[in-house]
Amino acid sequence: MEPLVIVKGRKGVEVVIESAERDAGGFLTIKGRLSNPSGESVVLPGEMRGNETEVVKHGLSLGGATLVDSAGKKRYYVLRDTDGRPLTTTGLDSLGPGKSTAVFLQFPAPPASTTEVSFQLPTFEPATLKLS
Repeated sequence: MEPLVIVKGRKGVEVVIESAERDAGGFLTIKGRLSNPSGESVVLPGEMRGNETEVVKHGLSLGGATLVDSAGKKRYYVLRDTDGRPLTTTGLDSLGPGKSTAVFLQFPAPPASTTEVSFQLPTFEPATLKLS
């Protein structure tokens, strides 16, 4: 699958975003791969999970990610379940050399009129995502 965007982080770690799809339930799900193309193991930065108390207590995740709708002047955070767990891939701690793992993140869907958002994950460069 051709990636929508590749977001670069520290020590060469990348998030390869393969899809960003709205569903009928009012959610936007982003799917892709967290990869380490370097030749050595990388400990993933704890900042990726964000700093909200509810999210931090559930371990390392992509819970710190946000979507920014500049036109609508809104920021969307990763959804949480009723126990405060982020609706994203969890249990991330390190990646071996050349390794990758599938990841997902679920957000409230921006309005249908929003066609572009900025994907932001702490310690990674921001990237523009086109929404259909």
